[in-house]
Amino acid sequence: MTEPLRTALDLAAAGVPVLPLRVGKVPFGNCRACAKNACGGRPNMKNPGSCECTSVCHAWAAATTDPCVLASPAWASAWREAAAVAYHPGGAGLTVVDLDNAAAVAWARETLPATRTVQTTRGEHWIYRGTMSSSNAVRPDVDIKSLMSYARWLGPGTGTMTDLPGAVRALVVKKPSAARPVVTVPALAGGGECRHRTPAYLERGIAMAEQRITEARSAVHATVYRTFLAVLSAHGRCGCLTDEHIARLFAAAQTKGESPRHCTDAWTNARTRLGL
Repeated sequence: MTEPLRTALDLAAAGVPVLPLRVGKVPFGNCRACAKNACGGRPNMKNPGSCECTSVCHAWAAATTDPCVLASPAWASAWREAAAVAYHPGGAGLTVVDLDNAAAVAWARETLPATRTVQTTRGEHWIYRGTMSSSNAVRPDVDIKSLMSYARWLGPGTGTMTDLPGAVRALVVKKPSAARPVVTVPALAGGGECRHRTPAYLERGIAMAEQRITEARSAVHATVYRTFLAVLSAHGRCGCLTDEHIARLFAAAQTKGESPRHCTDAWTNARTRLGL
């Protein structure tokens, strides 16, 4: 057994979804059947239309805690070539603030609440308890790695992990421009204003989606997926969905017992099915 695989199995046993990285800190590429997501989505998923490939495909979405998958013959060659182990922070209920140099670390120490830290080759990872949308370059040399992202495993780190603060969430909120341009919304084929740009329509849709998930008495996982699919069908292409709306949907699903990872998987599968 290689050292990366041994590390991966230890992390998986602790509930941390992991995957191998090749040289350059990048995931292994998709197999031919999964190239360009032709298979319909990430592997090992129960949602309709998901990929059933046993290879190490789909980058962060390949991360798993299943030891049978990690040690399977289909993954063996990847572990032999692996240069490092990565994990899906969002799948473990975590957010990593990736500080890429000394200046970024100094900014974090002055701005953010203390939490568990891990030394990297050039800076530090600050790890918080809680999930959010991932985003690169939220400020100079600072990336956010949580949902739908991966981070390199560099050890458990030091210090006490604390809850994800609003100061970190605020880093990915798009600030409105000083001068807001006038937007002309094209008319629909039947005439009238585009309903996707109407705040009341969007709010009603999100509220109905929350209610649908909350009232589910069985098949919760399937209900969450179908609800996410409906929301994205209506609002996924017009740019009106915000992180706050997505967080509301995820919160409703988690209240019904869905894990952060299942929420992320359902959302990703719905996006893939719609070609978003």
